[in-house]
Amino acid sequence: MFSHGADSAHDAAGVSTGASGVPTRFVWPYGGKRVYLTGSFTRWTEHLPMSPVEGCPTVFQAICSLSPGIHQYKFCVDGEWRHDERQPTITGDYGVVNTLCLTRDFDQISTILSPSTPGSRMNMDVDNDNFQRTEGPQRISEAAIQISRCRVSDFLNGQTGYDLLPDSGKVIALDVNLPVKQSFHILHEQGIPVAPLWDSFRGQFVGLLSPLDFILILRELETHGSNLTEEQLETHTISAWKEAKRQTYGRNEGPWRTNHHLVHATPYESMREIAMKILQNGVSTVPVMFSSSPDGSYPQLLHLASLSGILKCNLPILNQPVCTIPLGTWVPKIGDPNGRPLAMLRPNTSLSAALNLLVQAGVSSIPIVDDNDSLLDTYSRSDITALAKDKVYTHIRLDEMTIHQALQLGQDANSPFGFFNGQRCQMCLRSDTLLKVMERLANPGVRRVFIVEAGSKRVEGIISLSDIFKFLLS
Repeated sequence: MFSHGADSAHDAAGVSTGASGVPTRFVWPYGGKRVYLTGSFTRWTEHLPMSPVEGCPTVFQAICSLSPGIHQYKFCVDGEWRHDERQPTITGDYGVVNTLCLTRDFDQISTILSPSTPGSRMNMDVDNDNFQRTEGPQRISEAAIQISRCRVSDFLNGQTGYDLLPDSGKVIALDVNLPVKQSFHILHEQGIPVAPLWDSFRGQFVGLLSPLDFILILRELETHGSNLTEEQLETHTISAWKEAKRQTYGRNEGPWRTNHHLVHATPYESMREIAMKILQNGVSTVPVMFSSSPDGSYPQLLHLASLSGILKCNLPILNQPVCTIPLGTWVPKIGDPNGRPLAMLRPNTSLSAALNLLVQAGVSSIPIVDDNDSLLDTYSRSDITALAKDKVYTHIRLDEMTIHQALQLGQDANSPFGFFNGQRCQMCLRSDTLLKVMERLANPGVRRVFIVEAGSKRVEGIISLSDIFKFLLS
C-alpha cells in the first residue's frame, strides 16, 4: 500500500489527460520538507510531488486535472502519512482519507463550496471557468489564508516599536496616589480609555488604569447595597484599589486576572512581538518604554501601543469579503447546534445588567438593537467614564438607570436617540472586503466593526481588532 512510484500519474484512474478534466489545486498548509500527494486518482500507487508556494514556504501545492466524480486523497509529509483534519474525511481501506467531489452540476457544486456548509473550507481551488458560476463569494482557500498570514507576519517582523511613535503627541500617566474619583474624571476629560500608573517611590510604571476598574468599583459598591457616594470613591487611592482588586479577584481567576508586573514593550521590539503581547495578555494597550538604567528604573514613557495603531501601518491589501474568512463573531445559523448567541442589549436594559454582561462575556462592547435586532448603538466599557461627568455616579443606582439614559450622559445635549454619532458605530456589510474592515478599525478610538444586513441594519456579526490580529498572526 502507498508504494512509491513515478512523480506523475497521467494514466491513473480519475486523472484526465483531455480537455474535459477539471484543474484542481490541492494544498497542504501545515509545513514539512518533502510533501507528496496520492489518492484514488493515482490508484494509490504513485506520488505527486507538491511544491512550496512562493512567499510562503510552509504551504505546499499540487495541481491535477481530474475527471468529474468522487475522489479520495492523502498526503505524505516527510515520510509520514497525513490527512487534513479541516477537510471532509472518510475511513476506508487506507485509513482516514480526505474526500473531494467534482461535478459540473450547479446544485451539487454550490452545496459543496457554500460558506454555510460545515467543513466547506476546501483545501483546493477548482478552476471555476469549467462550472456555472454560483451566486455570492466563495470561501477563501486555506492556501490564500496562509500566504496572507506569512506576508503580514513578515511585514510586522520588519517594523519596530519606533515605527509606532507619532511625529507629535502626548502620553498621560497617573500617579498611584491619586484618588480614584479624580483619576476617572481625568480619563473622561482627556478622552482617553487607559492611562499608565506611575509609582514615584519605586521609580517605575506599575500598571494601567482602565474603564474596567471603574466598572468593578461600581459593581462592588452596588453589591454591598449602599448608594454610590463621592466620599466612598475619595477614600480610595488608585494603589489601594489595585491592592483590593488583587485580593478580591485573585491573580489568575477569570478574564480579568491581575499581574504584579506591568506588561510593556521596548521600542526595539517588532510590531509582531508587540501585537502578540497585547493578545496573549488580554489587554488593549501596551506602554512602549525606554530606560538607560540597568535595572529599568525611571523609564521614559514613549507611547501607548494598541492594535489599532499597528493596523494603520500599511498592512498588505486583503481584498477578500469578510464573510469568506474565518474571523469574528457571527449570529449562528438557524438550526446550528454549535452556534453561540451573540450578546445584545435593548435600549431599556438596566445599566447594572449591561455591566454584568460585559464582565461575564469578557467583551469590551455589546451592540444595542431594537426589537428587530437592527443596530441602534453600542455600549462599551469606556462609556462608563461618562458617570464621572458632574459626579453623576453619586446620584444614581445602576439597576434604575437604562442604557439609553447612560449613553445620553456622554453625548451632546442635542444628540438624538438615533445614535451613529461620530465613530461610535462603525458598520460594514458581509460582502465588504477585509481591507475595508481594517481601514475602519484603523481609525482612532474604533475597536470593533458591526457587520449588518443591507437596508435593515440587522446585526449579523462583530469583528474586533483582536479578531483581526488573532487571524493574521495565528
